[in-house]
Amino acid sequence: MDQNQSSYAANFLSQVGDITTVIKVLYSQKLDQAVDVLFEAWKEGRSVFIMGNGGSASTATHLAADLAKTICESPEDKGIKAMALADNIPLVSALTNDWGWDNIYVNQLTTYYTNGGVGIGISVHGGSGTDIAGKWSQNIMKGLQYIKDRGGQTIGLSGFDGGPMKNLVDVGIVVPAESTPIVEGMHVVLHHLIVFGLKEKISHYKKNGNYEFTQTSHFFGS
Repeated sequence: MDQNQSSYAANFLSQVGDITTVIKVLYSQKLDQAVDVLFEAWKEGRSVFIMGNGGSASTATHLAADLAKTICESPEDKGIKAMALADNIPLVSALTNDWGWDNIYVNQLTTYYTNGGVGIGISVHGGSGTDIAGKWSQNIMKGLQYIKDRGGQTIGLSGFDGGPMKNLVDVGIVVPAESTPIVEGMHVVLHHLIVFGLKEKISHYKKNGNYEFTQTSHFFGS
């Protein structure tokens, strides 16, 4: 390959590096707040409901698994009662068929939500933008609003300009990239940051009885 020829891989990774720097400056405090919200949910045995569509649905499933298992250091430890609301295919398809796609998360929350529950919405455009089916991610927006209306705390992971989600949620984190693959990829990175930050906070709490982070995390091999 010609050394002077532009490399797609190099350009893509440069964008990832640039976006990571921006997120560090703008959203480090918000990410710490997300860890704090989930720590309190863990400590008090509250449920977490995670909503996403398309690629974000797979991120929601991954995050639910990590909150239930990865934060535990041993089989005797308790995780968080986390649920990705797109996971039950028969239920989601029945709700969509009978009552409409826009309400699939609210319909489930009507059954599953308990006081103090936490909602997490994951959406590339944060509820803005449209396609053939209409406005994007309105089911997620409705689910987050349902939880807020009942006094629950909400966390949002979005991209581009954040959309209306960034102002709806209590903790809004935006990946300010104009690229769906970069936004979706960074959402996984940030969800791992939150999960392992939470794991460290729980570990420190168990050992020391307080919530302070150590300076370096042994979960990342530092």
